[in-house]
Amino acid sequence: MTPTNYVQLQQLHEKYYDQGLRIIGFPCNQFANQEPKSEAEILEFVKKYGVTFPLTSKIKVNGDDAHPLWKWLKDQIGGWFTDAIKWNFTKFLSDRKGIPYERYGPSDNPLTMEDEIIKLLAESP
Repeated sequence: MTPTNYVQLQQLHEKYYDQGLRIIGFPCNQFANQEPKSEAEILEFVKKYGVTFPLTSKIKVNGDDAHPLWKWLKDQIGGWFTDAIKWNFTKFLSDRKGIPYERYGPSDNPLTMEDEIIKLLAESP
């Protein structure tokens, strides 16, 4: 999922940034030790996929220590069977006001969100 997600998120970033789309990556090592590297190493790693959208510091997305933003996102749009984030590359799409609109699973290719992105970008802030 890593190459597809990074490449397609970057494509969306390049295509819609000037229209107001903001993509932010949140590295997390809570899934089978998939992201054990330091933040500097992660930033270097994503360069091979051409990533220029921002990445935050590593965070937790599940459990008592989950970042408050992710607690709120999961509260706003729950998941299948449980609200927990099940794997890296879970994606949330929000409107121009920051209100969560849709939740996408890790295996959902980012380009499948494009129609919804266009719709949300067309709405007034």
